[in-house]
Amino acid sequence: MTGTPIVPELGPDPRAAYREALLELAAADPRVICLDSDTGGLENTFGAQFPDRYLNVGIAEANLMTVAAGLARRGFIPYVHTMATFATMRAGEFLKLDIVGNRLPVRVIATHGGVSAAHFGTSHFALEDLAVTRALFDLAIVVPGDARHIAAATRQLHALPGPAYLRLGRSATPAPPGPMPDLVLGRARVLREGADVTVVAAGPLPLLFALEAADELAAEGIGTQVVDLHTLHPLDRDGLLAACRGRAGVVTVEEHRPQGGLGDAVAEVVSAESAVPLRRLAVRGRPGDRVHDQQTVLRAHGVSTEAVLDAARELLARRPDDRNHEPNDRPIQQPAQHSAAAL
Repeated sequence: MTGTPIVPELGPDPRAAYREALLELAAADPRVICLDSDTGGLENTFGAQFPDRYLNVGIAEANLMTVAAGLARRGFIPYVHTMATFATMRAGEFLKLDIVGNRLPVRVIATHGGVSAAHFGTSHFALEDLAVTRALFDLAIVVPGDARHIAAATRQLHALPGPAYLRLGRSATPAPPGPMPDLVLGRARVLREGADVTVVAAGPLPLLFALEAADELAAEGIGTQVVDLHTLHPLDRDGLLAACRGRAGVVTVEEHRPQGGLGDAVAEVVSAESAVPLRRLAVRGRPGDRVHDQQTVLRAHGVSTEAVLDAARELLARRPDDRNHEPNDRPIQQPAQHSAAAL
């Protein structure tokens, strides 16, 4: 099973799911403004339905952020749209100073996250964006692992008083198997229960790889706790610690560089407050000089179902034979408030 292409039924297209949610928000809230950077498609959806609230600034991402900040100052709630690498690299200074620095209610919708635009080549890889956004104070950061929950994430981000960053892929990916609990901003989701090892993932394919590995480990009699840590800020520290307590170790899986993303976020919590070993799976090495599809790039650089299996088995092999399993019956706690002041 491992090492072969994944061919289950595809989930919803993430951009289409998001655009439908945005239209619903705009119909209910006249403050919603759609700012486009010539991404293609929004002019035929939002622009057609709300032409007086749609503005395409062209391929000018820095200007996009500044215009959004100005509109937010005037009482609107701007939704800005560009690719993740451009939102954080090309326009990073303006995101930092104009939007986050002023705690303005701008929602940055960053598509083509990770290597989901791998067919465009390395210029469109977004493997540093979570490191950049996590370093910015007071910015909500959400990476849905299931396109079926993008609408819920969008609605919850809309209710926040401060800025937000929603990272989406480009195209539909295989739907995660099994039951999917509702997404609640700032609350980790336990998708599989297991007492032996914990796998923490963020994003569609990392989550899929984690669940596939859990199924294979279950066939070997190994219980794997799978956690969808879709919100990187505010981070569910209590829920994360509860999910990792008493396990042989923790494996993190992400579509990002090892520095600054999910793995570092988990390490900052788990390593500081427990002795549980940690293995981080992330996109390592040079991105290469050939164009490949998303899953091929991930597998070539260390993110796959097989990599999760190897990391989990290695942690289990290192666990002392006289271990004592600590009960893990502590429920994940939802933060009391999701506001700019609490982020």
